Amino acid sequence: MEGESDLRLWDELIPDALGLIFKNLPLKEVLTVIPRVCKSWSKAVAGPYCWQEIDVEEWSNRCKPDHLDRMLQMLITRSSGSLRKLCVSGLRNNMMFSFIAENAGSLQTLRLTRSEISDSVAEQIAGRLSAITFLDLSYCCKIGATALEAIGKHCKLLAGLCRNMHPLDTADKLSQDDEATVIATTMPKLRRLEMAYSVVSTEGVLNIISSCSKLEFLDLRGCWDVKIDDKFMEGNFPNLKVLGPLVLDYYEINDWDDFSDYSDASEDLAWEILAGEMGDYDDDEMYDGRLDELELRFYDGIDADAGIYGWPPSP
Repeated sequence: MEGESDLRLWDELIPDALGLIFKNLPLKEVLTVIPRVCKSWSKAVAGPYCWQEIDVEEWSNRCKPDHLDRMLQMLITRSSGSLRKLCVSGLRNNMMFSFIAENAGSLQTLRLTRSEISDSVAEQIAGRLSAITFLDLSYCCKIGATALEAIGKHCKLLAGLCRNMHPLDTADKLSQDDEATVIATTMPKLRRLEMAYSVVSTEGVLNIISSCSKLEFLDLRGCWDVKIDDKFMEGNFPNLKVLGPLVLDYYEINDWDDFSDYSDASEDLAWEILAGEMGDYDDDEMYDGRLDELELRFYDGIDADAGIYGWPPSP
């Protein structure tokens, strides 16, 4: 009948189409609600279609380290080698850095802010990050020029680098010109560079500007030792926008997806858990409102794992 032909069978949509739809939902709903609708939706969430871009950066700032490791292992495994973008904060486990690198064949955008990655670990994994075009290592205090050199030598497509620091983390540093030298010599294709509150000199910055001819944006907020004349910049580097060193107002630039044609824009995934919300799934177990003490219970689509995390079996 004509009426029947107009019906939309949502459970019969192909998995990649479902993935495009589900990526617009909050992360919590994708993991805990969508799999309970029907088997085809559960299968789509368990596959790679929803996990080509993983953004848990905001949530990871509030969760326990072991919960973060478990979440990343599950989501990256689901991506099945198709991961293009990963945003996470506060990673501490060296094994997780290696795990990310092992699954980075298609990875283009990587944000590891406030993570405890070291020079030695960076040297070990840099060779497997060759597809990276944008890298954020802001507030990573355990790395230096050695790590950046390894990254620059192996990540030949790198067009964007964030190496912003907190003023307290650089207060005892005499100079980071060694990092500036490495950036200038190993990252010639940079178009965007953020190094706010780094202890660099005017000479170090000019070295970067002269070597990175494609540079379009340079963040020097809080780099107090840098003295660059505006007329000199306009005459010699008219296409380069420089922010700082004077800090007139604070804001974070987090719009690389709009700036670069190397990575695809996407909706930020948010983990929006409110006090008591988890009670909808278990009347005997109420969430007390403290994100840092939340016990993760994500639905994995497999009956055995569902029991472990407290969720009902797959529909």
